[in-house]
Amino acid sequence: MSDRLQRLRWVFLAAAVVMIVVFLLAQRQTVDVSYAQSPSGKDTVDEGDAGELTDTDLPSTGELTTMLDEERIVRLPGAIAYWDEKLVSDALGDADIRILVTPPGLTEKQHDQLNEVENATIQVVGTQVTGTLYGATSDDNAGWRAQFTTGDVTSLLMTIIASERDQELPADVDLFRWRAPTAAELAPVVADLRADRLHRADGATLTAVPDRADTAFPDEEPLFAAFPQQPHGQPVPEYGAALEKEFPGRPIVVMYGNWAEYYGPHAESFSDVVAAGMYNRFADRLASYAYPQDNVLGVYLNQVTDVRYAGLFDRPLPYQPFDPLRVALPVLPWLFALCVLAFLGLSVRRVLGPGVGPPRTPPARLAGLTTLAIEMSGLSRDAALARAITKLGEARASVADDLPYRHVRRLLDSAESELDTAARALGRADYRPVNYLAGGIS
Repeated sequence: MSDRLQRLRWVFLAAAVVMIVVFLLAQRQTVDVSYAQSPSGKDTVDEGDAGELTDTDLPSTGELTTMLDEERIVRLPGAIAYWDEKLVSDALGDADIRILVTPPGLTEKQHDQLNEVENATIQVVGTQVTGTLYGATSDDNAGWRAQFTTGDVTSLLMTIIASERDQELPADVDLFRWRAPTAAELAPVVADLRADRLHRADGATLTAVPDRADTAFPDEEPLFAAFPQQPHGQPVPEYGAALEKEFPGRPIVVMYGNWAEYYGPHAESFSDVVAAGMYNRFADRLASYAYPQDNVLGVYLNQVTDVRYAGLFDRPLPYQPFDPLRVALPVLPWLFALCVLAFLGLSVRRVLGPGVGPPRTPPARLAGLTTLAIEMSGLSRDAALARAITKLGEARASVADDLPYRHVRRLLDSAESELDTAARALGRADYRPVNYLAGGIS
């Protein structure tokens, strides 16, 4: 093998080593779920500093115990949970189950006080429902919408009652219904939105358009309409659907109590994705505390920003500079394999020489080595050449006498070794048997 090919062989090996090292180092990755570095605000707020607590004064533990002894269901002033009375009454039957219903936003100390009321089988704090062992929560948008729009806890109560009575859990009950708003109801909402993008109905706690609204909806200025929790058992006016006709193409967020509903571009899928992401994480907290609508809407807009910034719903992904390593990584294993094959191929060539390979049978080897010895005899008087010729003569006689090939091979191996020594002494690599015989006998 020439020096150039030998150097090339080591270049391929070095390249293979570099590629495998780079590839293995690149596998040390960590997961960073950041929605492509979404700019949504996620400021930490200390407990009690977000307006989620109320100034509710609870009766003493003894008073609550007495009230529950006298009444099956005790509802304290300020409670916001409602249910279908017939369905719940039928579920209770004649079971000795006592239900205590309190306002949301209780302090930790007040929660501890409620736990001391031993005859309260079921507690409803805000719209959070818990029994002696388990709690019940909504798990889809329909359930969360009813819970936070009208305070409906019918399904949650029936689930806990069935659990307390050791019965099979009932199917969810969907009592929520929409209706179209009347012209008189819609007119002031439209007027406020045209004036300053915000409508606040009596009883709503939203105070202003949130600062992060433009981050959540960067293409069009969004509109916001806020309403208090709606009356239970009555159809809810669907202002969003009517406002879409008045403001086509504009993002619209309508709040009913702690429920935020999106209308506008991609509303069919976008609204469900955002709502599920938010209420799946925060429903338990929103159910038991009295957060102002400003706080709830801020969290909702963060979720909108995260979803939109992830590249969904026709929002482009943020620009990422070209990364050669990221592009090259998938092909590195293949380049590594090619370099290894090239190294092995050149290594085999170095051992066997070029061509179809040396002759294998003793007669063929004898003929090849004899031809080589004749060519070298005109150039060398080396003793090794003389010894090789002697061994070849012995091998030729052994073949003629039909001696075992094992004996002939030993003679040929010895002759080949002597010819290799003579070729090295001449400085002729092409006369080395491994190279000379590689092309076969012509």
